[in-house]
Amino acid sequence: MATLSKTAIYVGIMAIAIALIASVSLYRYLKGQEEQIKKAVATEKIIVAKQDIAVGSIIEKAQTGSIDWPQANRPQGAFTVTESVIGRIALERFVAGEPIIEAKLIPKGGLSGVLTYKIPEGHRAMTVGVDQVAGVAGFITPGNMVDVVLTTKPKYSKESISKIVLQNIPVLATGQTIEQQKEGKPLVVPTVTLDVIPENAERLAIASTQGRLQLVLRGAGDESPAITRGATITKIMKGTQPRPKKTTTVRTVRKSTRKAKPQEKVMQVEIWKSNKMTVKTFSVKDQ
Repeated sequence: MATLSKTAIYVGIMAIAIALIASVSLYRYLKGQEEQIKKAVATEKIIVAKQDIAVGSIIEKAQTGSIDWPQANRPQGAFTVTESVIGRIALERFVAGEPIIEAKLIPKGGLSGVLTYKIPEGHRAMTVGVDQVAGVAGFITPGNMVDVVLTTKPKYSKESISKIVLQNIPVLATGQTIEQQKEGKPLVVPTVTLDVIPENAERLAIASTQGRLQLVLRGAGDESPAITRGATITKIMKGTQPRPKKTTTVRTVRKSTRKAKPQEKVMQVEIWKSNKMTVKTFSVKDQ
């Protein structure tokens, strides 16, 4: 009995120990989950745009505000102090409610020109002159993709020719504007600044001295190259020339005044005399 009592005591102690360990583990697990939930719902104040801020604008205090933002999803480079963004220049456009981040601002102490920060590495910005017609009636805006068409008269040709010389070129700016019009209204500008590689900059420079440049607006997402041979007025008007009129030839046939000679008929007559037959032939003319 004493042995059974000791065994029961040991089993009881072990059960209590296991229950205690399980309770501690469960407590720690639940505590950890609670901390994670607190972190997930924890917020902090970050600086956002209170209204739309255009590219190249100097940010003013009236244009900014602060909102609660989940700490777990805080944007990289976000600001928590308003004074940190006041006086900075917007490199990209901010919409109302968007967090102001360092990546969309011109670096402190950097150049005041915005365009120089928008040129990809290894590329160049080149400006060409256009007009309302050449610029698709003003609907070409920064961010569009265009083709460049040259119209010129080569020395080897007697007529002018139009040919696409550059394709799928990004537009960086139009005139002095480097962002699209908010209202979407057409804007007539005298120049368009294109994003080109150095080789295309050379082609564009020589093309601009040979004739008239026009920009052809591409559809969104259309990057496929176009293979063309150029167009001339002869090619365009081919098949439009009037067909020659049909002519009727009248031939005059002269009738002969000579009378046809009468045809001669031959008649044969058999003559029997003393059981002998002789044949005589007579010629008879038609009257």
